[in-house]
Amino acid sequence: MDVSGILDEHKSKFKSIQVDRLIPVEFDLGILSCFDINMLDENKLRSNPTTRNNYLKELSREGAQQLVNELFSLPTTVDEDSYYATLPKPTTVLPREKPVPKEKPMTRWEKFAKIKGIQKRKTSGKVFDEATGEWRLKYGFKGVNNDDQKPWLIEVPGNADPYEDQYKVRREEKKERIEKNKRRSQRNYEERVAVEKGMKPHEMRKRELQKALVLSKQSTASLGKFDEKLQGEPKIKGIKRRFDPLVGSADKEKSKNMDILNKVNKGVTKSTVLNVRKAQRAINNAKRAKK
Repeated sequence: MDVSGILDEHKSKFKSIQVDRLIPVEFDLGILSCFDINMLDENKLRSNPTTRNNYLKELSREGAQQLVNELFSLPTTVDEDSYYATLPKPTTVLPREKPVPKEKPMTRWEKFAKIKGIQKRKTSGKVFDEATGEWRLKYGFKGVNNDDQKPWLIEVPGNADPYEDQYKVRREEKKERIEKNKRRSQRNYEERVAVEKGMKPHEMRKRELQKALVLSKQSTASLGKFDEKLQGEPKIKGIKRRFDPLVGSADKEKSKNMDILNKVNKGVTKSTVLNVRKAQRAINNAKRAKK
């Protein structure tokens, strides 16, 4: 029985995997891309939408087919589930949307761990609770670490006040631990900012303290002029008023007087100068009144 006709008919339903191009297509398999610089057919692009869409779909199919052909030529590894192709390193340099992030300086704990050779071990964030028979989080909401905050009975320590609320004591201790962690986090942040600015942490803190001191001095009515000076307090540099000399150039005095005379002749006064903020406020008030 000759089945060649049936096979040819079945084969004609599928398109060939061989794609020919006048200019060879360049591939960068590291990023799964191909670059086709061949000219497009302008007649088909300017024709009716159906012809144009079919032409673009055919180009896309041929490009994907060429990429798949190249992927099948790569070395593969066999796993229990499937075959995996080993991609080469990318050769195309893609521009970054944002600059390369700067390396963060190490915290005090990271420096100490590096000196002592302490390595971070990856552990699970959950533990098995034998009382409930469930896996629970170590920390956070409904964590195991919160169980000691709500026991039904707490033994009073021997050196503690027997009438003291031990539940309140535990709550206060937990708040102190949280505040301590916040202060450490803030200290690490300040040290990181100081290192980025090329300064020592204690110098940065000293400058911030001096800045806060200057701002607090300016909160008085005299702007700190009559406040008591602290030991080692830096001298505050302010803006001094400048007055024109009583005896000076006659040309400058003449030009100033002429400017004043010209304003008087033109009728320029405070009432004729447009106050933009005041005008905008009046317009807004008028709009509100209409509503």
